Parts: sequence; C-alpha cells; structure tokens
Amino acid sequence: MSFLFESFKGWKEYCESNHLNLFESVLQYEVSQKGVTEDEIWRGLSKAFEVMKEAVETGLSEEMTSRSGMINNGAKKVYNYPVAVLSIEFQKLISRALAAKEVNSCMGRVVAAPTAGASGILPGVLYTLQEIHSLDDRKILEGLLIGAGIALIIEQKASLAGAVGGCQAETGSAAAMASGAIVYCLGGSVDQVFSAVAITIQCMLGLVCDPVAGLVEIPCVVRNASAVAIANSSAQIALAGVNSVIPVDECIDAMGEIGSSMESRYKETAMGGLAATLTGQEISKRVLIQDIEILPDEDLAE
Repeated sequence: MSFLFESFKGWKEYCESNHLNLFESVLQYEVSQKGVTEDEIWRGLSKAFEVMKEAVETGLSEEMTSRSGMINNGAKKVYNYPVAVLSIEFQKLISRALAAKEVNSCMGRVVAAPTAGASGILPGVLYTLQEIHSLDDRKILEGLLIGAGIALIIEQKASLAGAVGGCQAETGSAAAMASGAIVYCLGGSVDQVFSAVAITIQCMLGLVCDPVAGLVEIPCVVRNASAVAIANSSAQIALAGVNSVIPVDECIDAMGEIGSSMESRYKETAMGGLAATLTGQEISKRVLIQDIEILPDEDLAE
C-alpha cells in the first residue's frame, strides 16, 4: 500500500474508489506495514495521545529549566499571565505547545510528531481542540491518523528533517498535520483537510533551522507556539471553504525544492541565522565550555 501515500491526489482517489474515510486508509496502511491488528494500532495511538497530554501537563506543573539555561519555565509564565492577548483559549493553546516542547528540551518524554523538535505542536493543538469542542478520544485518535497520512506524503515528496529541509520541514510539517487534523475533527471535507495543509505550508515555506548552540531550544520552542497559531488559522480558513489556490501536492513540491536549494548553514548546522548572531555565538561558547569534561593528562600523571 506504499503507493497510497505518494501524493494527496492519489490518497483521495484511493479513498473514493474504495469508499473509505481518510483515517480508515491510514489505519489499513499501519496494519499492513506493522503486521498487527487494528486494536493494537488504536491502543498505540491512545498511548501516544496520553504521552502528549502528560507532556503538556508536566510542562505546566514541573520545573522546566534546561541545562543551557535558555529554557526557563516559559510555558507556565504564558499560561498564568493575567492578560490574554486574544482569548483565554488562545493563551492556553500557546502555553500548551510551549509546555510540551519545553519537556523535550529538558530531556523529558514526548512524542516525536513528526520530530522531537516539533513535539509541542500536535499536543498543544489536540489538547486544546478536545477541550474547546468536547471531542471524545476516538475522534482525536482518528485525527492523529489523518496527521500521520499527511506526514507520510510530506516525507515522500519533501522531508520531515530540519537537517534536510530546514525548520519548514519540522515545524511546518507538524503544523500541517495539526491543521488537517483540526479540520477533520470538526467535520471538514477531504478537500478542506487538504486545503488546510496547503495553506499551512504556504505560510511556513522557507523557514530555516538555526538552533542556537546546536540545541533544540532557541528558537525551536517559540516556533512551536507560532506553528500552532498558524495551524489553527489555516484550519479556520479552510473550514470556511477558502481555496488554497495552489494544490496541496504542489505546495509540498515547493517545500522540497526550497529545502534542497537552502544553504547548509540554514539546515540544523548552527552556522547561520540566529545561531550566528553575536549573542548566539556567546551562548554557544558558554554552553560548550560547560559541557566539556576535563580529563587528566596521562603523561602528566606519570
């Protein structure tokens, strides 16, 4: 069934010809690839969603200070701030994305969806979506399958790795997965799901991967928060029936083309962008010095 996830057009045609929902086709694919039962797939999805929720709650309740010091309980500060810029729901959305990603930066347990660097996006989106719309777990798990199908196609046509395609490949892909899942969970059509993915990608094309000191902390954590905002805005636009104009497959092709032409210093090497600023270089030197273990000189010991 690997042909199923070579393009969004092919995915839709397969589902239509076999009278399947989008998530049902992904479920079939998972069963065939892993050689397990559908019940086992559902149990695995349930466990993944529990870990996502735990990451959100851990990030909002426990001490979140990274070894470098660049991450210092930002999620809790946002969550507890007394003034909501737009609404309390938006404030929760942003803080939950920050929380799950901070857990990753502080070496906690997360779900890499699709990568650890983007691990705050789906948890922040799905936790908040379920709360606002009172969705049951089954619907959220179906949304996770939709996200998985989206990621499989992006992986085939472009990349999910920052080292290959820049941050557009990591946070961009995760935001696209989340946006498509939102539209599905709220009753959108297949075309609306795909429009949400296309609009999200259009908003995140060209985003570079420039981690300060080579750590998945700055700007990675705050980009997770920005990505959930884009995911939700794209879903809102798509649900209203606004056409993405550029088809989703062509948007992913553009992502792949941009990623392949992006200079290596903008692809997780910590040699460009924010990592190359004066402050970024100072932080890098400080962090590297902290992490160096000074071993005794064997010759001197003699």
